[in-house]
Amino acid sequence: MAASKITRDDFGTLPDGRNVERIVLRGQGGFEARIITHGAVLQALIAPDARGGHDDVVLGHDTFAGYLAERKFFGATVGRYANRIAKGQFSLDGNTVQLAVNNGPNALHGGLDGFDRKLWELADLDEGAEPAVTLSCVSPHGEENYPGRLDVRLTYRITGPAELSLIMEARTDRPTIVNLTNHSFFNLEGATSATSILDHKLTVAADHFLAIDPTAIPLSEPPRRVADTPFDFREPRPVGERIRESDQQLQNGRGYDHTYCLARDGKLALAARLEAQRSGRIMELFTDQPGLQVYSGNYLDGTILGKGGKLIRQSDAMCLEPHIWPDAPNRPDFPSPRLDPGEVYRHHTVYRLSVRSP
Repeated sequence: MAASKITRDDFGTLPDGRNVERIVLRGQGGFEARIITHGAVLQALIAPDARGGHDDVVLGHDTFAGYLAERKFFGATVGRYANRIAKGQFSLDGNTVQLAVNNGPNALHGGLDGFDRKLWELADLDEGAEPAVTLSCVSPHGEENYPGRLDVRLTYRITGPAELSLIMEARTDRPTIVNLTNHSFFNLEGATSATSILDHKLTVAADHFLAIDPTAIPLSEPPRRVADTPFDFREPRPVGERIRESDQQLQNGRGYDHTYCLARDGKLALAARLEAQRSGRIMELFTDQPGLQVYSGNYLDGTILGKGGKLIRQSDAMCLEPHIWPDAPNRPDFPSPRLDPGEVYRHHTVYRLSVRSP
């Protein structure tokens, strides 16, 4: 009898007694994606290596207590607005909206109680050839001071032997802004390998990036060319090769914490490729979003206990977050995050895992 492509179990309980479920989607050759309903979190991604072994390649926690105790966005769905909005403020149709300021002088990742802290509803399970789970949540008008009710659905689906697809959609009943992403922390040597990602080879399909101020808000200038800078990953290069150079942008981000400007027309295309040297794992990221936040784990400081009882330290993982550009509500020259009634916000990202040929 063939093993089920989808299983469910209890992962934990919220302080108010509500249950948190974990849904496991199974692909081929031991490939698995494990999703929990709290934060619509990608809790684990099990992928083969070049030697025939398997490891979890996303950082996080083995039990729900870790996710509940500290808000670090491990694997989380981030919204309503991923990344930062300067001074937590923007104007929409002549009305000034003031959000909570929760990251220095700025608003970050949806505010004090973003989508990463919500208990999402299990909307659908698809046990067909491409197993999938669909989760949904409702953000009422005025939540975190954002205008408009927002109805969100997201689907994690295994679409290949070792390929995970994520589709997010949102609708509103009045003009608003929306910008969603997944905030997984990847280490392709394994989540419990206690190794740095600085020797992972990274490729980013972008000629430009957004320079930032010391609070990580984009400067009032056009996107900068990556050529002749430490931000040039158009060809494969170790993440750590130039991370310690004397560069003001590296100082402002304490490493890489910048948005790369993707040439997008709303179609799915390759945005980045990450390769681990020892395990031989390769991850290709495809997206239809106009930006990719490349974050080298600069603020991981050894105070968080992760999977396998390992402390999580600086550069233990890398985030590759596809989304609209930061502070776009205040920048008419940036891709627009506006969503009006009758429109559908859509975000599609694919994580394709493979191994290096011998």
